[in-house]
Amino acid sequence: MTVIDEVSERLSSRRERFSEARERWEQRSHPSGERRGPLTRTLGWFSIGLGAAEMAMPGTMSKLIGVRDDHRALVRSMGMREIAAGVGILAQRKPAGWIWARVAGDAVDLSLLGAALSARRTHKKRAAIATAAVAGVTALDIVCGARLAKGGIRRVRESIAINKSPEECYQFWHDFENMPRIMTHVESVRTIGENRLRWRIKAPAGVPIEWDAEIVEDRTNQRISWQSAEDARMRAAGTIRFEGGPGGRGTIVHISLSYVPPGGALGALIAKRFGVDPEQRMYNTLHNFKKLIETGEIISNEGPSGRDIEPEERR
Repeated sequence: MTVIDEVSERLSSRRERFSEARERWEQRSHPSGERRGPLTRTLGWFSIGLGAAEMAMPGTMSKLIGVRDDHRALVRSMGMREIAAGVGILAQRKPAGWIWARVAGDAVDLSLLGAALSARRTHKKRAAIATAAVAGVTALDIVCGARLAKGGIRRVRESIAINKSPEECYQFWHDFENMPRIMTHVESVRTIGENRLRWRIKAPAGVPIEWDAEIVEDRTNQRISWQSAEDARMRAAGTIRFEGGPGGRGTIVHISLSYVPPGGALGALIAKRFGVDPEQRMYNTLHNFKKLIETGEIISNEGPSGRDIEPEERR
C-alpha cells in the first residue's frame, strides 16, 4: 500500500466516524421518527369534521354554540379555516406549523365566543359550554404542537470570502478561546479535556447557559467538526470548512450548524422575538471574523450592511 493510499484510507475512516457521530447526534435529538402520532391524526380529522359541519350547517352550528343565526358567513369562513388546517395536518410530513395555525384559530374562536357571551341575544349557557369546549381543544392543540416541536432540528449555513490563507483562518478557529472575540453572545470557551470544550453563552433573560461540546473531526487547515456532548443541555452540531480561493488567493469559509432550539419551534419563535436569531448570529460572526483577521479589529458589532458573497443555498 502506497503512502497516498494509506492517507486516503485514514481520511475515509475519519469521514465514516464523523458521519456515524452525526447520525447518533440526530437520533438523540430526534428520538422519535413518528412525526404524526395518534393525537395529531385525531386533531386533523376533528378539524376536517368540524369544518365540514360549519360549512354545511352554519345555522345549526350557530344555534349549537348559542349565538344568533345571522352569522352564517362567519361560521362558513371558520369552517374553511378548519378544513384547511385539518388537511395540512394530515397531508404534511411535518405538521407542526398547521397545529400552531390551529392554536391561532382557537384564539380567534375564543375571542369571538367571549364577545358573544357579553351580547344580549346570546344563549349564555350554550355559549359558556362552547367556550369551555374550545378551551379544552386549544389545550390539546398546544400539547400536540409542543410534542411535534420537541427535537425539531434546524439548520443554518453561511459562507464568506476572507483575504487570508486557509492556514491562518484554521489557526484562528482552532484556538477556540478566540470565539468570544467574534461571537458577541459567547462569554467564554474553555478546553476541559481532550477534544472537549465548555461553552458559556448569554441567554435572552440574562442568565448564562453552559454546555459541553466534543471535537469529532479536526483536519489541519481544512475543516473542524463538533457536536454537543451527550450530557449537554444544548443540542447542536457544526462544521467549518476552509477552502482555498480562486487562483490560490484567500479562503472561502463555509460554516454549517444543526441545532435543536430549547422549547422547540415555540422556543425558537420566542428567541427570535428577543433578537436571538441563529442565522443572523452566524452571519454576524463570519463578518466579525473577516474584519478581525483582515484588519486586526472589529469596528462595529451591529452587523454589516452588505454581504461579501451570497450564503450557500439552504436545503
